Amino acid sequence: MIPQDIRTSPVCKLSVGEEIRGKWNHSRYRVRRRLGYGATGAVYLADSDHGVVALKIGHDQMSITSEVNVLKRFSKVQGKVLGPSLIEVDDWLKGKVTYPFYAMEYLKGETLFEFLRNKSTEWAGILLVQLLTDLHTLHQAGWAFGDLKPDNLLVTGPPYRIRWIDVGGTTIMDRSIKEYTEFFDRGYWGKGSRKAEPSYDLFSAGMVMINLAYPSRFTKGNNPDRQLQEKIAASPMLKPYGALLEKAWNGKYRYAEEMRNELVLLLNANVNNQTPQKLNNSVHKPPSRQAQKKKKGSFLVETSLVFMFVFIVYLFYMLGQTM
Repeated sequence: MIPQDIRTSPVCKLSVGEEIRGKWNHSRYRVRRRLGYGATGAVYLADSDHGVVALKIGHDQMSITSEVNVLKRFSKVQGKVLGPSLIEVDDWLKGKVTYPFYAMEYLKGETLFEFLRNKSTEWAGILLVQLLTDLHTLHQAGWAFGDLKPDNLLVTGPPYRIRWIDVGGTTIMDRSIKEYTEFFDRGYWGKGSRKAEPSYDLFSAGMVMINLAYPSRFTKGNNPDRQLQEKIAASPMLKPYGALLEKAWNGKYRYAEEMRNELVLLLNANVNNQTPQKLNNSVHKPPSRQAQKKKKGSFLVETSLVFMFVFIVYLFYMLGQTM
């Protein structure tokens, strides 16, 4: 949750045109506008010697250092672009107070809601496939995203690609989630702990899909399980994914690739106008070491097939737009 005091902090009140100068590297940044804020600070669009950047200014050195370390770790994940690229880290001296900040790549794109406004509902599933593929990579590297919500996601392109724009909630596995938003937090809904693990992110991923169907969100009722079922039943967009969303809600997925693979089957069934196979609601047992070795070899192939499918659906969409 976002503490009340962050909203009155000087880091959230920078004016358009205000200049930030690094204490150590002496780089200059001129503020264009605020992009958003969270528990650890505020993000601004700014002009600099490096071009247009996203500037994250915080009030706590440890929190900013933690985020910088996450961005550095992301850059070492071979073959994957998970978050924005880190440009530099510095401090800003305002009066007698020092504020830590870092500059990162500015990702230009649309919010999920903007992107889906004039798209078919299948695109929500396609973007979720991409998100789950990236979450699998993140989890394999030993991290949970934590504060997963549409506000922290962006669609760039074409070719269309979902990207993460704020890693402030990213937490090392098995620790307590350090930043969350109630609607996407399983603890708020009484569906589990706030322990950093794959199932925490997969619950949130399911709630991202639900939020796309209900942009204004909704508060918890007396019977959250029945509430979820009613919301799914009332939404034409969510109905095809009902079983998958309920499994994520109930923590039945142990790994992101499980949820991704079942989602791909559902999307294929929808595209081919077939009745999807009933999802198995049993809890999957952790794979053996031998099975894990086999999965590593086949994961690249599976991922390639997923993106081939996404590309084919995208081609059909583009052809439909030109007809």
